[in-house]
Amino acid sequence: MTTTLFDPFDLSGLQLANRIVMAPLTRNRSPGAVPQPITATYYAQRASAGLIITEATAISAQGQGYANVPGLYTQQALDGWRTITDIVHTRGGKIIVQLWHVGRISHNSLQPDNQPPVAPSAIQAQSTTYLIDANGQGSFVPTSLPRALATSELPGIIDDYRRAARAAIEVGFDGVEIHAANGYLIDQFLRLSSNQRSDNYGGSIENRTRFLLAVVEGVTEEVGTTCPTGIRLSPVTPVCDVFDPEPQPLFEYVVRGLAKYALSYIHIIEGATGGARDHQQGNTPFDYATLKQVYRDAGGKAAWMLNNNYDPALARQAIETGLADLISFGRLFISNPDLVERLRKNSPLTTPDTSTFYGGNEHGYTDYPFLDA
Repeated sequence: MTTTLFDPFDLSGLQLANRIVMAPLTRNRSPGAVPQPITATYYAQRASAGLIITEATAISAQGQGYANVPGLYTQQALDGWRTITDIVHTRGGKIIVQLWHVGRISHNSLQPDNQPPVAPSAIQAQSTTYLIDANGQGSFVPTSLPRALATSELPGIIDDYRRAARAAIEVGFDGVEIHAANGYLIDQFLRLSSNQRSDNYGGSIENRTRFLLAVVEGVTEEVGTTCPTGIRLSPVTPVCDVFDPEPQPLFEYVVRGLAKYALSYIHIIEGATGGARDHQQGNTPFDYATLKQVYRDAGGKAAWMLNNNYDPALARQAIETGLADLISFGRLFISNPDLVERLRKNSPLTTPDTSTFYGGNEHGYTDYPFLDA
């Protein structure tokens, strides 16, 4: 019998009602890093997804990189998340939090004591971050020049991942996802464009992967096998000014390493995040099918989740052919809170208003129409 998007899925013991996942989406509506009541409404509206992965959530004050994004490091923030996990569960949903350290994609004004952001190397990203001025107006501005992390600081950041993961489970999240994609701290360690270290965390592929695997080891030890742990990777995205001339051997090494850990899913962004699915870095197109096979050949058993500009037809094909176990949708979930029902009924999809993606209030956040409206 053909597997469909609407079939249930067992994610390491977490029973998902369907294979449609809400992807992490930064929305900049959590002043002081604290999720608000409208955030609870936003996620509750989308609880029919088989799984919700929250917006990227900072593991520490140092990990912050954008104005008004949530954290997991203050009691107020944890209390806010508890309200959200409770209401999503009341609606029958499952929700996982994405653990985030932005590294160099930040601004001095967002860092403790206005210090420079941290990174593998002191290389400024040709990228932007989102700030809100004294009048409440948001805008994108260039990132600040980072300082290079000392080797001795890395165990402390790994401990921050562990603490955040533990706190997430304590406030009711069904699991955690490690954000290792899109040019943030873990991804910065992987790429030659952002990592020019000469210690055991730079140079060779083995060394550049060391930090990622240490984070995975710490988080999986902390969470254990009772709650799912996933990881998000973006092998060729240019987002946040990251580049590697040989992404295929780099990410094949990464997934071989990941196969040793009890991960519940691998979340792959195909192509350029939010852009062309066939984007490539280096001289040859990236082979995603081979990446999956390398992981399986290494003994990896985690579910395979795919993302990036999936329309309904492409998503159905990926599930029905076994290319993926789960498909995550981003922008379509912004503007279609009842996306699962719309896909099931082949109903028209609402187009998102991109001007309301970042910052603001309920408009463009909780006021998109449901089918029954």
